[in-house]
Amino acid sequence: MCGRYSITSNFEAVRRLFNLTGPAPNWWQPLYNIAPTEEAPVVRLRDGQRELVPLRWGLIPFWAKDEKFGHKTINAKAESVATAPAFREAFVARRCLVVTDGFYEWQKEGAAKQPWRIGMQDRAPFGLAGLWERWGPRERRLETFTIVTTEPNALCAPIHNRMPAIIDPADFPPWLAAAPGSASLLRPFPAERMAAYKVGPAVGSVRNKGPELIEPLPA
Repeated sequence: MCGRYSITSNFEAVRRLFNLTGPAPNWWQPLYNIAPTEEAPVVRLRDGQRELVPLRWGLIPFWAKDEKFGHKTINAKAESVATAPAFREAFVARRCLVVTDGFYEWQKEGAAKQPWRIGMQDRAPFGLAGLWERWGPRERRLETFTIVTTEPNALCAPIHNRMPAIIDPADFPPWLAAAPGSASLLRPFPAERMAAYKVGPAVGSVRNKGPELIEPLPA
């Protein structure tokens, strides 16, 4: 699963990657330890144009009885996302790209778990396959999202048995538009384009939010 991630890149790099227009929104800030139920930036289509919006992590389908449903839907498996009741409608009509520059996974080392930060070799931002939904009456409507996961590549496999599905920039258009055949994009990303390094245990607490969380552990 993917249970924590970050977006620390400057807005200009994000704007270029996702081909956004306009200045940085007033809510934009670096986020070093994004956890479920928190708001984070995603890119989606609105009237055919890309927009950057903050949505809450943990997808709540329109038919859910309460918002606690989102606690168990922070991830959607690529193998079942098209048919699972919580995700199938969003998979057809409400795709998004989750903006990140690194995600965290924990590797078992005996009785302990060692956190790793995983991203691109050049530490540039990238987009994760996501789905979004609206839930609740208009006066208290929530917009939420989930991250799609897939089998791990050779870099991630020794660390964890799943990884987020990373969408190559060339494939942003078909993914966002839910084009025929776009489910095939939910595959392991090329390991040779990625890098991973160990970080300190402080990232394990959702209360910790500072830039020190992404610093590599000393060799």
